[in-house]
Amino acid sequence: MDALHPAPACLASPAADRFRVGSFLVEPDGGMRMRGDPALRFAWRGRGCGARISDGRLRLSVAAGAVPYTAERPGDRPAAFAAIGRLSMELPRGWRLRVLPNHTLLLEKDLPLLEPTTAAALVSAMVQFALALDPYLDRLELAGVAGGGAGAAGGGLPGRAKT
Repeated sequence: MDALHPAPACLASPAADRFRVGSFLVEPDGGMRMRGDPALRFAWRGRGCGARISDGRLRLSVAAGAVPYTAERPGDRPAAFAAIGRLSMELPRGWRLRVLPNHTLLLEKDLPLLEPTTAAALVSAMVQFALALDPYLDRLELAGVAGGGAGAAGGGLPGRAKT
């Protein structure tokens, strides 16, 4: 392009080198800026997992299982609640274990997230979270907490009720 033939506006603008992928604005160097509060879903060991970005934080979560219902497995409930109590006290800093009203166990971890971030940083955080889950999922399963699939309150995705 020269002075007689200026570049079209879409090529001349630095913003033209950016492109949008869902809730992310991707910069030419691979950095990603968030638009709104993006969320990603993935699965680990048959359980629904999520990654939500909000206010400079990355919240990773998994529907770790479901406390057995009294009508279905009354003998397993005491051991499940005892394991939940022990596990919640032993989790590393930044991790939480919550029992939702539908008996789903939600295991969460929050991390600071610098902006712009990269796809590699997000995927890396998600993989590290998934790998770190294994011993906690094993302990819950040994205590009688139902794992993923249909037994984990709607397929393991938070917000779904058992039907």
